[in-house]
Amino acid sequence: MRYRHRDPRTDDVPADEVVEALGDVARLGGFFALDTAPASVSGGGRLTREGFAARAGTVNERYGTAETRVGVSIAHLGLAARLWSPVLACALLHGIVPVMATAEWAGEGSALRLAGPRGNRAPQPTSAHAVAAQAEGVLQRLESHLPVRMAPRLLAGNSASALVGSAAQLLRSRPGLRAPLTELTRELLETGRLPGTGRITGPGLTFRRRSCCLYYRAPNGSKCGDCCLVR
Repeated sequence: MRYRHRDPRTDDVPADEVVEALGDVARLGGFFALDTAPASVSGGGRLTREGFAARAGTVNERYGTAETRVGVSIAHLGLAARLWSPVLACALLHGIVPVMATAEWAGEGSALRLAGPRGNRAPQPTSAHAVAAQAEGVLQRLESHLPVRMAPRLLAGNSASALVGSAAQLLRSRPGLRAPLTELTRELLETGRLPGTGRITGPGLTFRRRSCCLYYRAPNGSKCGDCCLVR
C-alpha cells in the first residue's frame, strides 16, 4: 500500500509549535532527535537515491562486507527508526503528527532534520493511518529507488521492527503511555503493508519479526533479538 501525503489545512499546526514539540521529543535521545531548519536554510540533502546509496556504502565499510544488500538493509532499518521515533512520540506526547515530506539528511551522518517543519493535529484517538502515512510514506518513496533490488517483505519487516523498537524505547522513557502506545503500535502493525510482518511478544513491546534484516551476514554480525532466525 502506497501512502499519499495528506495535508488538511484545517488541521495545520503553527510551525513554531511543531518545532517546540520536536525539540521536546529530541530530549528522549537516540533516534527521537529530529533537528529542524527553515526551508530557506535547508542544506538540500533530501533523501535521494544517491544519498541513501552513499550511506549504505558507509554501512558496508563499517561492517566489512561487500554484500550490497546488507548495507542497504541496515541503512534502511536505521532510517526507518529515525522516521518512526519522532512521529510516534510527537503524536502521543503532543497530539501533533509532523509532516515528514521534507525530511533530509542533517549532515554527513545518518541524522535527519525537517526543512520547513510542518505538522497536523493528531486525530483523537490517534489514527494509525495518520501516523503511518508520514513514516511509511517517506520510506516507500525511497524504496522505489534503492541501489539494489530488495525483497518487499524484508523492507516491510524492517519498518515493523523499527516501529516496535521505537515504541519500546518510548515506553521505557514514558511508562505512563503504556495503554495508548501499545494500542497504537498494534494498530500500526495492522496498517498498510505491515500486517504479517511480525508479532508483539510481551508487555514491554518485545517483538518477533517474520523476516531478517541480513545483519548476521556481515563478518562478526549476529542475529538481532527480534529476528525470525533466533531459536
